[in-house]
Amino acid sequence: MAYLTQAQFQLYTLVPAEFVARIDTQYPGFIEAQLELGSAFIDARLRKRYDAPFKAPYALVLQGWLARLVTMSVWLRRGFSPTDEDAKTYQEQYTQTLDELKEAADSENGYLDLPLRADTRATGIINAAPHVYSEAGPYVWMSVQRRRGREEDSNGGGTFS
Repeated sequence: MAYLTQAQFQLYTLVPAEFVARIDTQYPGFIEAQLELGSAFIDARLRKRYDAPFKAPYALVLQGWLARLVTMSVWLRRGFSPTDEDAKTYQEQYTQTLDELKEAADSENGYLDLPLRADTRATGIINAAPHVYSEAGPYVWMSVQRRRGREEDSNGGGTFS
């Protein structure tokens, strides 16, 4: 399911409404399909860190990302000259959106935190960062393993924690 309806897309996109209407007339179902594909792309990118797919009401940042992704698809379907200034704007927005999605998906260095829904402040992060075990020295693990082994031998069983 798409995070935007076609009517919402027309409100959020920078593409003139007459271009959107022309694409919808010439290629029926194209915009809805692009909205669904874009939503699926966002879910695929964010699923490892967030509880995607997100639930309605959708966060505005999700809807903004989807609008910018689909804007590029609509603009490409319409056709444009590569030297057109508007084309550069849409390309920059598209690239910025992909960069923001990468940052949101980065559990180690990402600075973005998306809510599960627009009407809550609860974080959508479910996998915050890698879980690792580290020791100060490179050989400490051997001492830890030796101590556990001796404890298990004296207990006559395994380690239970």
